[in-house]
Amino acid sequence: MRKITRLLMGFLAVMALSACTVFDVALLQPTRPFKEKVVEGEGHAKILLLEISGMISEKGKSGLKEKPSMVAEFKEALQKAEKDDAIAGVVLRINSPGGTVSASDIMHHELLAFKARKKVPIYASIVGLGTSGAYYLASATDRISAHPASVTGSIGVILMRFEVEGLMQKLGVKEISVKSGAKKDMLSPFRPATPEEERLAQEVINSLHLRFVEIVLGRPGNKLQRKELETLADGRIYTADQALAAKLIDKIEYLDETIKGVKQAAGVSEAKVVSYYRPGGYRSTIYSGDPFTDVNVSLVKVGGEGVEVMPEGGFMYLWRP
Repeated sequence: MRKITRLLMGFLAVMALSACTVFDVALLQPTRPFKEKVVEGEGHAKILLLEISGMISEKGKSGLKEKPSMVAEFKEALQKAEKDDAIAGVVLRINSPGGTVSASDIMHHELLAFKARKKVPIYASIVGLGTSGAYYLASATDRISAHPASVTGSIGVILMRFEVEGLMQKLGVKEISVKSGAKKDMLSPFRPATPEEERLAQEVINSLHLRFVEIVLGRPGNKLQRKELETLADGRIYTADQALAAKLIDKIEYLDETIKGVKQAAGVSEAKVVSYYRPGGYRSTIYSGDPFTDVNVSLVKVGGEGVEVMPEGGFMYLWRP
């Protein structure tokens, strides 16, 4: 009986060790390079479909299985596309509320640089949300189209901060900062902001907002005068019909129609629609998700009817209802 017990325990130990080994290998494997997947169509020419989905951020995900940031993956995809002579056009499939100012600006810059070197038509298709930083990025493309039921706009900047001084007092906790200057802890969540600090923050916001307006004015399809755009750029959102009437987008159409338009602009009658994916990912149609999804959060707010995930703080080109 003891011998059987020892054998059984040994067998269970081997199984547990094997399970742990498989588990570790699966989770700790390094991030592998993008591979190409033909989504639809045929021919030598290729139309690259890049999805911008979720929060635009320069922060990656860490843990047992690391994931590069959206900025890093976007750059990697553009580098891969630039080396491929068969790429005849690019479509950005956008479903994003925006994100950080810096990430939106970096991706906008990288797309402009890619377009200058590659010289292929690049269109944006807003399939759901294309607000704030996502619209900022779309402004680098040759044409912005939107699905009939999509939402865009929210041109502006927001600085989200939380003040927890009252909560700290209730907990009997006091924050003490040793600082080199009076403004070193400006906008700290542990004390109210002074009027001067709010004014300084507003100056930064105004400067970043002005840059946003300049980016939209400089987009290839822009037909707006500065005064018209300044009226529109008060942070409000627009339906596709409203955005078209306001000249913020160039056309209302579905993604497949945008792809056809890119083919025509590229001068190709037949082309494969391709996307990039990490091994193990799923891509089978033009509406399947791909790696460019990045949501970063700083805290969870509990209230109302559920739990709400709050995005990271800082200056944001973001629509957050």
